[in-house]
Amino acid sequence: MSNRILITGGCGFIGSNLIRILSGLNYYNEIYVLDNEATGSTAMLSGIPHQFIRGDVRNKSDVERAVREVDSVIHLAADTRVINSIEKPVYNFEVNVLGTVNILEAMRKYKVGHLVNASTGGAIIGEVDPPVHELMPVNPASAYGASKAAAEAYCSAYAQSYGLCIASLRFSNVYGPLSVHKGSVIAAFIKKILKGETCDIYGDGWQTRDFIFVSDLCLGIIKALEKKATGVFQLGSGRPTSVNEVVNLLKDVSGFDSNLAVAYHDFRAGEVRHNHTDISKAKNYLEFNPETSLRDGIKATWDYFIDRENILMDSSNQRALQDAD
Repeated sequence: MSNRILITGGCGFIGSNLIRILSGLNYYNEIYVLDNEATGSTAMLSGIPHQFIRGDVRNKSDVERAVREVDSVIHLAADTRVINSIEKPVYNFEVNVLGTVNILEAMRKYKVGHLVNASTGGAIIGEVDPPVHELMPVNPASAYGASKAAAEAYCSAYAQSYGLCIASLRFSNVYGPLSVHKGSVIAAFIKKILKGETCDIYGDGWQTRDFIFVSDLCLGIIKALEKKATGVFQLGSGRPTSVNEVVNLLKDVSGFDSNLAVAYHDFRAGEVRHNHTDISKAKNYLEFNPETSLRDGIKATWDYFIDRENILMDSSNQRALQDAD
């Protein structure tokens, strides 16, 4: 494999997990990270060898500065918030579509031939009878879904027009350790529980999602790198899980049980009611095989947040003792 790789959005949740795994595998002599630290922090990569480039994918010069140093790119930088994309569609477009085109143009300019592009499944396809698969027509229900569909289309065009090797991986709902800045359901609920706040569910709780543990997803990304995959692939668990089931697992894992407060609200516009993925293409072509059960994954995520709370508490106590001295 190539010696130098760029990961855009590498300070974020998925990026920081991926870089840890890549570092352990010793595939690359140098890992470059391009990030504006909007939703992540360089602290997430503390102690992990990498070259950090502070910049924004919307800025062509930032992108060119990062891309010209490497042999392949994993493009994770994105505005991934569905509801925010409905409120701010132009911002979502600039990050997800313009940012992706900037990456593709820099790759073309500097002859970087290999890209793994992070995409999404349910938001692109819209409201359909699951499981979602790669051959379904695009029918996005939000600006986020539209922007990711457009980014995929540009990736396809650049692959066919300029001979680039590009795989667009449609992630389902990713969760796991290092998700402190994530607003998705599992991380959001855990943060609410630890603060003693109510977990808000928009809908009746029986809406379903496909939850994939972050390390399983990262191994799928690495498989796409290893095999120089091209085209579109769904990466998920392949199983539907309701939000109510997630709440019950959190009650069990956290030990809060009946003390875990939940409030139900109206469904929100732009959100898909039911979604899970058909991962047979990824299994066949990428040898993708997610193994982490939802309970084990939620337990690992809960433990991460508890450990983080304990570290913060210890630091606070130490500062209090120093102030007392």
